[in-house]
Amino acid sequence: MRRGRLRVLLGAAPGVGKTYTMLEEGKRLLGEGRDVVVGFVETHGRRATAAMTAGLELVPRRVSTHRGMPLEELDLDALLARRPEVALVDELAHTNAPGSRHEKRWQDVEELLDAGIDVISTVNTQHIESLGDVVLQITGVPQRETIPDRVLRAADQIEVVDLAPQALRDRLSGGLVYPAERIDAALSNYFRLGNLTALRELALLWLADEVDSALKAYRAEHGISHKWEARERVVVALTGGPEGETLLRRGARIASRSSGGELIAVHVTRPDGMRARHPGALDAQRTLVEQLGGTFHQVVGEDVPRALVEFARSVDATQLVIGVSRRSRLAAAFSGPGIGATVIRESGDIDVHIVTHAAAGAALSLPRIGGALSRTRLLIGFAVALVAGPLLSWVLLQFHTETSITSDVLAYQLLVIVVALIGGIWPGLFAAVLSGITLNFLFVAPVHTLTIADPRQFLALVFYVANALLVSYVVDQAARRTREAKRAAAESQLLATMAGSVLRGEDALQAMVTRTREAFGLAGVRLLLDGEPRVADGEPTRDDRVSLVPIGERGTLELHGPDLDASERRLLQVIATQLDAAIEHGALASAAEEASELAETDKVRSALLAAVGHDLRRPLTSASAAISALRSPELRLPADERAELLDTAAESLDSLAELVTNLLDVSRVQAGALAVRLAPVETADVVFPALDELGLGPGEVELDLADGVPPLLADAGLLQRVVVNLLANAVRHSPSGERVRIAASGFRGRVQLRVVDRGPGIPVERRDGVFTPFQRLGDTDNETGLGLGLALSKGFVEGMDGTLEVEDTPGGGLTMVVTLPAADAGAAADAAPTTSAGEEGPVR
Repeated sequence: MRRGRLRVLLGAAPGVGKTYTMLEEGKRLLGEGRDVVVGFVETHGRRATAAMTAGLELVPRRVSTHRGMPLEELDLDALLARRPEVALVDELAHTNAPGSRHEKRWQDVEELLDAGIDVISTVNTQHIESLGDVVLQITGVPQRETIPDRVLRAADQIEVVDLAPQALRDRLSGGLVYPAERIDAALSNYFRLGNLTALRELALLWLADEVDSALKAYRAEHGISHKWEARERVVVALTGGPEGETLLRRGARIASRSSGGELIAVHVTRPDGMRARHPGALDAQRTLVEQLGGTFHQVVGEDVPRALVEFARSVDATQLVIGVSRRSRLAAAFSGPGIGATVIRESGDIDVHIVTHAAAGAALSLPRIGGALSRTRLLIGFAVALVAGPLLSWVLLQFHTETSITSDVLAYQLLVIVVALIGGIWPGLFAAVLSGITLNFLFVAPVHTLTIADPRQFLALVFYVANALLVSYVVDQAARRTREAKRAAAESQLLATMAGSVLRGEDALQAMVTRTREAFGLAGVRLLLDGEPRVADGEPTRDDRVSLVPIGERGTLELHGPDLDASERRLLQVIATQLDAAIEHGALASAAEEASELAETDKVRSALLAAVGHDLRRPLTSASAAISALRSPELRLPADERAELLDTAAESLDSLAELVTNLLDVSRVQAGALAVRLAPVETADVVFPALDELGLGPGEVELDLADGVPPLLADAGLLQRVVVNLLANAVRHSPSGERVRIAASGFRGRVQLRVVDRGPGIPVERRDGVFTPFQRLGDTDNETGLGLGLALSKGFVEGMDGTLEVEDTPGGGLTMVVTLPAADAGAAADAAPTTSAGEEGPVR
């Protein structure tokens, strides 16, 4: 019997539309004449999903009872007896009710497949067994229902039902995923934008790995060995040297340019097992590879270039990153092509990147003016003269005749020119003198002596040496001009970098000190301000020479390293001027910041005086008038009027006491001297007293204090003040007839208390100011108090190690979210919403 085919619709999170897509596909197959039935579908009360079942045959569910609760499950026997061509079975990772034939629904599906029935099913990323730890880190929600990876990988077809994270949040806000009372908690917990983005990436990467495995299997079955560039795989060759970190970071940047790129590091060891010269560096690079999300491999090979290329081909690499050779040019000239040249020749269709590393750290170093040519070129010039001179003499002796003296002289002249072009004036002069003596001794009569019989021959030798000197001088001057041009370019680049550093502000000093050390090849540089170290770069030793350069009136630049020549000191003076400008710029910026803070403080003082002046005057005036009337001997007041005056005085004094208390609380919060006594507090024990204090009932407030929410770790008195302030604001701004909602939920060891209103809300650009003392969102009539409520509330919550945040209410309005630690982390974890295998999702 033919085994059925399994098609799985994979979603990043609940609500992306997997069940809807499954039913839609079922209807399409039904329209093509296929026999399709719905074995099990969970609509979760979504009208659009339920409507999609219309026109499809539904196999009745099996009902079992567990602890007195009726549970509906897939009726496997009924579905096997019906034997459709295609069965739609939702929630592949679902755990069956106790007493079922199989523990998991995927096991039911296996039996359907064995019976030759094709199955279309659904699963969420969080239910894949290998991703459980990653999902827990992202969402904080443990997954109790999982499906083994092998089962999912064995599916004949896996498709991702994708929906952008913000689009999913919009669906959630519109009530298309959960009922209205669950939307706020879902948006703030599991369905945060960052969570959804990470889960979406996880789903796409898992499927990409699965597709990659299938591609490798196909290529192996069909004997395809050449590279298919389906995905960028960057192999970085590590020698164990200190340049490895540079190569790894370059390779990571190359891999990140394409979606799903892989970073693979490889180190080739010799068959004799010799360790790298820097084993500590190699261990550190292994750690860096893991931090960059790559993998580290170690292979053994006698031929390092061939081993690298073979490894790159084995992993289907598209890019190979190697470092530039650390050998000198002289060593490279005598030892043949290096690893880089061999790798390029053998790499074929693999792109090879040769990355500079030693020179990268000295990109702004200034060439030394000293000798025009490098020491290496001088040594090579002398070596060519010593080796090529005797060789040329031997060749000329083999063909010498009495009439060949002219060609002999020209041959030696050519040798002198070649040596001069390579090594400059001193090797050229050495070659000229040596070849002149050789000519006189071997080819000019009388031979085998240094005697010159004809004065014209002496004159010819003088011209010969003069020509060599002139050629050598021209080469030396050209090299000197080249060195000076390079130095001028480096100086210009250095000064441009310095100027840019000044414009960048607070990091300018560190950048300029670093560039100074690099430019002059110093061991270390320190900038001292008023005798105290400000910034430093490098690692100087005790043996280094120390030079001091004054920087304006306050600073000193301390240089550790060799003495600088006159041209370098002129450039250093320019750098000192730039440093002085940067220091002055920083001082001015600090002064401006202090002035800004003083201005803000003055604004607050002015607002405080204006508000306090009115708010103090009003209760004081009322209390004073009432008491004066009571004390007046001329007024004989009835008992009821005296009682009314006493009540007025008492209310005014209570208002005054509350005002003073709030001002003291604000000062304690701002001074960090708030006394907080943390203890476990039940949410209801805070909410109900706050409602009583404000005189609010069911007509004004809707409560959603779910069972199982762990107690908070808070100061009950302070938290009650916070709830009172938030409730008062919400009720004041809610439209007539709209109730304020208070909801509590637990998530990842924290408890959230949400106060939700349907008022006008607060524009996003003005939300930063709602927690500022003495702010009333533009009110200036001083009739609504000091505007301390939200400032105090935020200070109280932060004093209890919590947060107070402002969010939009879905459908319009404002939601104030108080987040505090749960009293017991274990209890909080138990109370945290858990996931079922379906679209219900991990929210309360």
